[in-house]
Amino acid sequence: MYAKSQVTPETVKVQSDNGSLRLQFSTKYNPIFGGKRKHQGLGMKDTPENQQKAIAIAWRIEGDLQHPDWQQLFDPTFAKYGLKSKYTAELKLAAPIPEPEPEMTVGAMWEDYLTWKRPQLQPTTFEIQYHKTYSNVVKGLVWDRKNCEFSDTGLGIYHQPLSENVASDIIANLDFPKVKNRTIAALSEAFLRLQSQGKTKLTVNPFVLDTAVSNNKIDKYKSTMSTDGKILRWWDTEDTETNPDESDRRAFTKEERDIIIKAFYESDKPSCRQAAPLIEFLFLTGCRSGEAFALEWKDVFLGRDKDYIRFSKSYNGRLKNTQVTKTGEIRLFKMYPKLENLLINIKPAAAKPTDLIFTNTLGQSYRTSLIGNLWQKSRGGTKDNIYVYPGIVTQLANEGKISCYLSPYHTRHTFITLMAHAGTDLLLLATACGNSVEIIQKHYLGVNTEASFPNL
Repeated sequence: MYAKSQVTPETVKVQSDNGSLRLQFSTKYNPIFGGKRKHQGLGMKDTPENQQKAIAIAWRIEGDLQHPDWQQLFDPTFAKYGLKSKYTAELKLAAPIPEPEPEMTVGAMWEDYLTWKRPQLQPTTFEIQYHKTYSNVVKGLVWDRKNCEFSDTGLGIYHQPLSENVASDIIANLDFPKVKNRTIAALSEAFLRLQSQGKTKLTVNPFVLDTAVSNNKIDKYKSTMSTDGKILRWWDTEDTETNPDESDRRAFTKEERDIIIKAFYESDKPSCRQAAPLIEFLFLTGCRSGEAFALEWKDVFLGRDKDYIRFSKSYNGRLKNTQVTKTGEIRLFKMYPKLENLLINIKPAAAKPTDLIFTNTLGQSYRTSLIGNLWQKSRGGTKDNIYVYPGIVTQLANEGKISCYLSPYHTRHTFITLMAHAGTDLLLLATACGNSVEIIQKHYLGVNTEASFPNL
């Protein structure tokens, strides 16, 4: 039975062989022992006291072998350590001890991880979060708005070899808690995968934010800072949505909704008039814009027994691909008269089941940036003389016809808010919009200030 090795050196271990103690040398020392793995008997019986003596000898020998001047310090006869060896004549001390293989760089680990992670995520999530946001943190790149380019902060770890302190710059200096936490979590997953493959000698995961968390020593009453620089006290909660348009749940009034829809239909720009049915549809369903972009006529069921819309996919104009919905679920949206009339009126007589319901003036799929141009603003002119043209909603806000400007995503918030306050069944509303009853109650209904406790 072998002696316990967890207290012995890493490359010179103490073992028990047939009741006697011996030293076993790592294979890295093979060149100095005639190309063979070396075992050295100690002439001691395997007892607790002798084990302690053997461990002390092992530490001393390893210290000499690991020293830069090991050829002068290491005694091949082992007399220096109180031992003698019959293998002394076979030693080839001129042969160098090979250097340990360097650790993989963080960048090599990260690229291998991205290749493995890509098939597990939606293309948009992978591209925006992992391939861009997290990768830029690893490389130490930040967007310089003034020069419209990425600049190097000098805090990147992409080219650094893996080590126990490799993540210290990111952990100490990154100012955005959410991005920091998620990047470190991704790096941690990448490291654990590397470790499971036996491609690193590190035994400690360097990508851990705070060891105090695992020991439950974190101060839960300590104030923190949100991503926008706001101080959050322990009783405050930060919205978990990563999309600012999604976390800002302000809504247009019913009157403002109708003003916006009418303005699109009556615009003097063909592109705005072409988009008017799409804008009305977004207001009347609360679906996400990508879901509307991908909608085909085969997804609309009109008739006495079939009166619903099937949302099963989403189109991303930037990546030019069709993917699953944000929640990965297929939703059935129950039709109601105003929505049904819209779809009946815009459906061409010769429409094919696979035809897109909404297309731009060129007959192509819409994309978010194009809707943004029509809704908020667009640019034109030459390089030296750039003009900014206000979109429909920006112009309405500037003219005071609506209370304020809100982004196109707020068509979704407007629908949910109006329907929730009109008394619509919350489970029906949540199911139709790919949301939850809890979210609707918390963020859309708010608190009824006129409510009071009954006098029981």
